[in-house]
Amino acid sequence: MRNPRADSFGHGIPRQSDGRHEQLPAFEDSGHADPPAAPSPPSNWRSGYRDVLRIGEFRALWLAHALSMTGSYLLNIAVAVLVYQRTDSALATGLTLALTFLPPLIAGPLLSGLADLLPRRRIMIVSDVVRAVLVACISIPGLPVGAIWLLLFCSVLPTIPFGAARAALLTQIAQGERFVAGSTLINLTSQAGTLVGLAAGGAVVALIDARPAVLYNGLTFLASAAIIALWVRPRPAPTARESDRPSLWQVMRDGPRLVLTDARLRTLALLAWLAGCYVIPYGIATPMAAEMGGGAATAGLIMAAPSIGAILGGLPLTRLVSPETRTRLLGPLAVVASLPLVAWVLEPPLWAMVLLLVVSGMAASYQFVANATFVLCAPSVGRGAAFGLVAAGLQVAQGISIAVASFLVEHIGAHLVIASAGAVGALGAAALALPWSRLSPGAVRMMQDGPER
Repeated sequence: MRNPRADSFGHGIPRQSDGRHEQLPAFEDSGHADPPAAPSPPSNWRSGYRDVLRIGEFRALWLAHALSMTGSYLLNIAVAVLVYQRTDSALATGLTLALTFLPPLIAGPLLSGLADLLPRRRIMIVSDVVRAVLVACISIPGLPVGAIWLLLFCSVLPTIPFGAARAALLTQIAQGERFVAGSTLINLTSQAGTLVGLAAGGAVVALIDARPAVLYNGLTFLASAAIIALWVRPRPAPTARESDRPSLWQVMRDGPRLVLTDARLRTLALLAWLAGCYVIPYGIATPMAAEMGGGAATAGLIMAAPSIGAILGGLPLTRLVSPETRTRLLGPLAVVASLPLVAWVLEPPLWAMVLLLVVSGMAASYQFVANATFVLCAPSVGRGAAFGLVAAGLQVAQGISIAVASFLVEHIGAHLVIASAGAVGALGAAALALPWSRLSPGAVRMMQDGPER
């Protein structure tokens, strides 16, 4: 999922007026809670990317995200190549990439809760620095494969509190539709990165070899940490007074309780986890291409199509459609995201597959809105843990669905597996669309109330 915020401007954050920024006093990472928020300016739902890019702190977060994402792509490719060079084993290489999916499953609820206990800027900086150190250790010559796997696993762990802290911090930096625009811009950057990241990463590894690529990759995380340290101002922890601060165990316990007992958050989480159904063509693109007599190029087209669709759909959905309408459309769009996959039962030609996946990706851009709505509807204290729980659940849903689909492909074929996943996803989305139609008006009101409820 991704993130959005609301309209109240607190002290220590740039106040926006006529497109200019008046700097207010900054807070330190420790100290006292925020003073009363300044009055909210009128909301303009047509605020665009230019508006949010005028905010210096958002530009810093956006650039830090792009660097971290680039580093992640390069790390995955370089380590996979490094392991393959050491073992000459496709299985070992596959296990290397699979390891990157495990940390959110094992430690997601625990580490994401840190974003509700500690200053979020500090969490992001420390996470990047720790990751850079761990990645540098992977490049040590002669390291056993088991040690490489352990370091790779540990290097993914900091991304959990980093993502939760960024999602929560963005609500304090950009409010209202600026938050939605900023959240969408970050998500679109991720989708574009999916299209170019793997290819660029492969080119870098081919140019300088795997071990130097791993070492240089650590520099992207250090650069991300430096950008955040220099251009994002310190703010106190969500609960600044030690006496009021919950324990990590309480945050871990209350995060799932918050999501499961709040009808809006629960429905949004389930809508997000439906991605486990329509991600399957991406996960089994290689065997599906083989069934069609194609190769890597065919698989690449299949894998790229959903991201192309998400970019094409996300831009108009978040910029041209009013908040009330796009929030209400979450249910129908979730249905459409899975429904095109049912056509796989007809074994369509490649051009039709790509077109259907682009349509699916366009509808799946509802995730941008769902992500923003979830973050803004969650209370400030508990937002990090709740976001981390749903993000971890999304990873688990995608990982399990791809694993199950990969197993079933061996028995019933890729086309039937994808058609079945589309049917399950469409039915699940339809079951959620009706209750969401009743909940969406209240969600819009909560989004407009402000991020620091």
